[in-house]
Amino acid sequence: MVSKKLYQRLWEMVERDEPAALVTLLETKGSAPGKAGFKMLVDEQGESLGTVGGGLIEARIIKEAREALKNNSSSIKTYTLDTEEAGGIGMLCGGEVTVFIDVIVSPDTLVIAGAGHVAQSLAEVADFLGYSITVIDDREEFCNKERFPQAELCLVGDIGEKLEEVAMNQNTFLTIVTRGHAYDEIALENALQKEVGYIGMIGSKKKIEAIYQNLLQKGFSEKNLQKVHAPIGLDIGAETAEEIAVSIMAEIIRYKNKG
Repeated sequence: MVSKKLYQRLWEMVERDEPAALVTLLETKGSAPGKAGFKMLVDEQGESLGTVGGGLIEARIIKEAREALKNNSSSIKTYTLDTEEAGGIGMLCGGEVTVFIDVIVSPDTLVIAGAGHVAQSLAEVADFLGYSITVIDDREEFCNKERFPQAELCLVGDIGEKLEEVAMNQNTFLTIVTRGHAYDEIALENALQKEVGYIGMIGSKKKIEAIYQNLLQKGFSEKNLQKVHAPIGLDIGAETAEEIAVSIMAEIIRYKNKG
């Protein structure tokens, strides 16, 4: 019987955009612990709730669930519970266990800091590609549902403060395309303190270098700044807002698929 606490915990993780692996025992053969239907929830740190049988088999499954979360890849696994069989995991009871490791992660999210013309085009392209979109700006007349109908959220206020409110993870792609040097720096300073999959910032090399120097003086390291894709986007000679948006999303796709 599956514990109600397991589903409550899963719901909390989904609400907080925390990756989770839900392991379901599909089938057992021979003398094996657990029964079909047993479930276990595993987080990125390897903390688990529920059980699929306990012992060495459960420890092995938790390890592989963490690996599945790291690779964002669901899978069906079969384990031989025998020390003599090839691939056995050192249990004396014999038998066989098959489990489904279901990786549950939040959808890819594009956070756009800035609500100008590039941001509008970026939202259109990202929406076509299936991203969840959040737009942040300090100007309500720019950051609103009329200008960004594709956005799930339009957050108006201090850009740095609003970025602090946004939950981010490895499936979050942050694009900094504000209207000026000072706002870009505020956004980047905040972003470097969060776990985020991708950070990109628009601007000339001169402006980017100036921002980097300011952040180095504030205590950020060269290693921190190496995370940033700047100037943002693939170098395809983009000039218009639409072309810049395509170059940005192309870079994000390349990063997501190839690292």
